[in-house]
Amino acid sequence: MTSWKVLPVVAWLCAWGPPALAAGEHGDDTNIFNADIGNFVFTLIIFGLVVLVLGKTLWKPLLNVLNEREKTIREALESAKREREQAAKLLADYQARLDQARVEAGALVEEGRRDAAATRQRILEQAHKDTAQLTERARKDIQLASDAAIKDLYDRTAELATDVAGRVLRKQLSPADHTRLVAESITEIRAGGKAKLN
Repeated sequence: MTSWKVLPVVAWLCAWGPPALAAGEHGDDTNIFNADIGNFVFTLIIFGLVVLVLGKTLWKPLLNVLNEREKTIREALESAKREREQAAKLLADYQARLDQARVEAGALVEEGRRDAAATRQRILEQAHKDTAQLTERARKDIQLASDAAIKDLYDRTAELATDVAGRVLRKQLSPADHTRLVAESITEIRAGGKAKLN
């Protein structure tokens, strides 16, 4: 605290002391660049006193402040370096996680495609199987209906043949009666077949 009070006085003495002394010795000549040896010696003494006073009073606190500042700057730089390293480590970790997530997402998509293809194949196979079963059932139904129609036709034909034979036995047929009897039988077969189909 006292060094700050002394400093302005020393600075004033350094700036105005030598020119004032030189002006007193030489009269009106107040040139500060005058190369007078006395002026030079007085300036050196004042400078030495200033350095001595500053060295005793200000140098240690100034060095302490500068050392503290250097220490603070060094700690800030080290802290920034550590934080930068941590940030780089975190970035690498996040990048690794992101890459892993991409790989997992790709695997999920691929698995979904495989499942979809397998499901599609199962559906197609089931559809083919169902179609084959329906076709087979339809064939059986058609065969049963055909067999029933043929049996009915045989039964009807047998009835008509029996009926025609009974008529023939009742009377002797002439060629015209024979033609008429066959035409009647065919008409009855057709009428009976249409009635059965409806």
